[in-house]
Amino acid sequence: MWELTKSFRFEAAHALSGTTYGKRSEEIHGHSFRAEVTIRGRPDAATGMVLDLGILDGCIGEVRKALDHKLLNNVEGLGVPTLESLSRFIWDRVQHAGRVTKVSVYRDSCNESCSYFGPIPDIDCHSHRPGER
Repeated sequence: MWELTKSFRFEAAHALSGTTYGKRSEEIHGHSFRAEVTIRGRPDAATGMVLDLGILDGCIGEVRKALDHKLLNNVEGLGVPTLESLSRFIWDRVQHAGRVTKVSVYRDSCNESCSYFGPIPDIDCHSHRPGER
């Protein structure tokens, strides 16, 4: 079994209320984020690839477009703009690319990260859509 990981970066701002950081967190502030999407599977006998990275790159491009240089509080479908919400948001938008096993979001400057391990769809690792065999 192999795991293939693709990383991407985005810049975004948010404001969080009700944290122990108080005003520092409540005021709009920005972060540099790094995210990783991990796919698990076996290489295809014909291509030698677990997944054509171009497929994953296309999904990631759409997610990056939704998040990069945005006020995360205003991103539809994200909810409260926490690391937890970001990792789930990204998962929901890339899981159809293949057998996604983990999405991690990092704020390296804060030494913080969060990983989401959702249910693994019952699909062939080379499929593009859930349920396709």
